[in-house]
Amino acid sequence: MIVAKNIHKYFGELQVLKGVDLEIKKGEVISVVGASGAGKTTLLQILGTLDRMSKNGESSLEINDTNIASLKDRELAKFRNQHIGFIFQFHQLLPEFTALENVCIPAYINKASKEETEKRAKELLDFLGLSHRYHHKPSELSGGEQQRVAVARALINKPSVIFADEPSGNLDSESAQNLHELFFKLRDSYEQTFIIVTHNQELANMADRKLVMKDGKILSD
Repeated sequence: MIVAKNIHKYFGELQVLKGVDLEIKKGEVISVVGASGAGKTTLLQILGTLDRMSKNGESSLEINDTNIASLKDRELAKFRNQHIGFIFQFHQLLPEFTALENVCIPAYINKASKEETEKRAKELLDFLGLSHRYHHKPSELSGGEQQRVAVARALINKPSVIFADEPSGNLDSESAQNLHELFFKLRDSYEQTFIIVTHNQELANMADRKLVMKDGKILSD
């Protein structure tokens, strides 16, 4: 589903990624670990199309048989909205909107109908145990509830893959454990693919594969 070959990334003279090769199948839960500065988040941003890899004649990135490097900015934004979901350490919910409204936003950007979007959003919130929180704003939710709303938002457009960057880093231990279990429940229920950057070794070890990064390269799989 994702095939990355010889991925490089430079920031000025600093080389952050040094020829990363990676292949990910549908329905896999992949964890990415390593010390700060190893290149984990940079790799996640490139795989998630939030940033572009540095030009190299031998480099390539395909997601669902789409050549990412060939897409122009507007095409890339549309592809990202339709095929990729994101979960961040800080949920990034919009404070002025309710949980239901926050979940619906990516679908509205994709020009889905209001009726269809709200139906799916409620189904997701129900699945995540938030049926009683439709009309609550983020400030009225616990940290774990806010992160589950962010998960529902990531799922609303039925993405091919979800990228998560330290998704439980801002949660207490019980909420973090519940979130970790939720990822695997989603994989089993929806065959959802996850790529998770984490310092949480418990979560990393639960994954189908654990990728260890050091100095811009994947050392082990």
